[in-house]
Amino acid sequence: MPFRVTINICRTFDTTASSETVFNLLSDVAKSGSFFPKVEKLADLGDNIWQWEMERIGIGEHTLQQSIYACKYKAYQERKTVTWTPVKEIGNAIVSGKWEIIPIQQGSKATLQSLGTITVNMPGFLELFLSPLIRLEFESLVDQYITNLAKEFEQPGNPSPPSTLPET
Repeated sequence: MPFRVTINICRTFDTTASSETVFNLLSDVAKSGSFFPKVEKLADLGDNIWQWEMERIGIGEHTLQQSIYACKYKAYQERKTVTWTPVKEIGNAIVSGKWEIIPIQQGSKATLQSLGTITVNMPGFLELFLSPLIRLEFESLVDQYITNLAKEFEQPGNPSPPSTLPET
């Protein structure tokens, strides 16, 4: 019988990049998603809905899980906030969250909050063994994502402003 794994993450990083620069990159789902490791496919489904397909998690030659989910994104320029809400019935995970970007004296502070639940289609007796591994894998992917973004924002000239999602 399948089981569910819930992952609650909060990460913050400071950068010398302006809050506008950080917001512009993070509100561009395709651009921001390009910094997330192990994304197999990121598909624009229209209406600010994006489907994420992650590479399969495995141990040795055995595949444990592939996460697939879709979210609707909203960007709020004036608040420097990007939110995403789950699109149910797509994939095997439900993910929601937000980015908050706050100007600080020498740049900006970006905070990521994300809550995800993934349905693991494996026997329930494996839950005690697999749940920590799945959490650890996802947390390490998010940590690498934050590291990748922080490095990008510290590049000379910083990234040019990409297109942003329309406000709703």
